[in-house]
Amino acid sequence: MSTASASSGVRQTVDAVWRMEAAKIVATLTRLVGDVGLAEDLAQEALVDALEQWPTAGVPRNAGAWLTTVAKRKAIDGWRRLDRQDAKYAALARDLETTHDEAWDPDRIDDDVLRLIFISTHPVLSRENQIALTLRVVGGLTTEETARAFLVPKATIAQRIVRAKKTLGDARVPFEVPDPAEYPRRLSAVLGVIYLVYNEGYSASFGRRWIRDELCTEALRLGRALAALVPDEPEAHGLVALMEFQSSRFAARSGPDGTPILLEDQDRAAWDRAQIVRGVAALERASMALQRKGTGWGPYALQAALAECHAVAPTAAETDWARIVALYDGLLQIAPSPVVELNRAVAVAMHSGPADGLALVDGISGLEGSYLLPSVRGELLARLGHDDEAAAQFDVAAPLTTNDAEREVLQRKAARARREKTP
Repeated sequence: MSTASASSGVRQTVDAVWRMEAAKIVATLTRLVGDVGLAEDLAQEALVDALEQWPTAGVPRNAGAWLTTVAKRKAIDGWRRLDRQDAKYAALARDLETTHDEAWDPDRIDDDVLRLIFISTHPVLSRENQIALTLRVVGGLTTEETARAFLVPKATIAQRIVRAKKTLGDARVPFEVPDPAEYPRRLSAVLGVIYLVYNEGYSASFGRRWIRDELCTEALRLGRALAALVPDEPEAHGLVALMEFQSSRFAARSGPDGTPILLEDQDRAAWDRAQIVRGVAALERASMALQRKGTGWGPYALQAALAECHAVAPTAAETDWARIVALYDGLLQIAPSPVVELNRAVAVAMHSGPADGLALVDGISGLEGSYLLPSVRGELLARLGHDDEAAAQFDVAAPLTTNDAEREVLQRKAARARREKTP
């Protein structure tokens, strides 16, 4: 293998390790150095060392542990150069002595990761900065990837991340799970960022892969840990239920070549029934918690109920579309958005026919520049037999998505609509 090929392979390996284990690496370092900004800087320096050393030395068996150990040593070296051999340096040195090549279990939820989420969503940060920092240090997304996910310039995201780190440092935010009395004030932000990390994995906003299952797996683990931490919070259980239902379809959501497969075309025998059962149980826990609190359903529980309708239906035709429309009505009341309107329009089309759905789609605003609106409009036009118009809508949608797999699907739909055009 050429040197260039080896370096390219190592770069891919480093990227994969970072995506899967960024949260644990940064969380461990933050506990030791007490500063999330410094922790990420040290982790990035360790990544540079990996790119230099792994092509010749080989990728270590415990790559995450290797990166963490190298980053710890860089912290010690930095303190030595600054002649700051204080209690922090001594504690870090002791830690290194007792954790050489520690086992790195990717399936074990680490308290440090949960602490990192609470830091990233601390009230001193704005909502925008919370999201940017969490996707960076918990989700492992690059600055460019985070910018693409939220359709904003890369420089904007970079500024938000820098600002968030500085704000946390200036406020001397402790690295800890807050007191239970603080949970209600912090829960919404924590749920929100876990949901965003999951969504980025469920339908990747960029690249060749449509599903980034490592992000979904991490978000689901964190959601379960959070639900255990706050067992009386219905929305925590609702979010877990939603992620369980959505994850149950992974094996059927794409073909062998990674091509996305739409819900109605999926092989439901390939759905993970055990995961669906866990989703049903989590949604039941959410319902029981709601009854105890005497409050209405929140957005995550409602979305989980929507996902349950699909999960338990034997076929797409046997789905309870009337219930789905009603659930979207409820969701629009508490969490209105153009995307919810669009999803409701699709449900109406399935329940009452594509013409009714198209009439609703044509009245939606707020999705300008997104591929979602023209892609749904194209689908409904195709079902109505308006093939030329459908192809034109798919042509509009295709270049608007930054995910290669989705773009190829839209291009194929446009070509199919032209082939099926009635002479």
